[in-house]
Amino acid sequence: MSVYTYIIAMAVVTYLIRAVPLVLFRKKIENRFLSSFLYYVPYACLTALTLPAIFYSTESVISAIAGFVVAVILGIREKGLVVVAAAACVTVFVVERILAFL
Repeated sequence: MSVYTYIIAMAVVTYLIRAVPLVLFRKKIENRFLSSFLYYVPYACLTALTLPAIFYSTESVISAIAGFVVAVILGIREKGLVVVAAAACVTVFVVERILAFL
């Protein structure tokens, strides 16, 4: 099979995933459970994709945990996304430099 076959297959699957709900669900979803479930799906998927990357993208798990803790604390204090990301990156950098000297 060629690469173009895979690209076309991925395009069709992606299109179907986005088009099928629009065709099947013409009315507003009244079920509270289903509506709540669909509301939280993006957050759950984002967490499932991001959390492993946080702990495996650094040289040390200790620096990853330190950056994660700083990000959570700043997030709870409702700081902006850029501030949280920058502070977490700086924390990881500093902790990795400290661990390199030890």
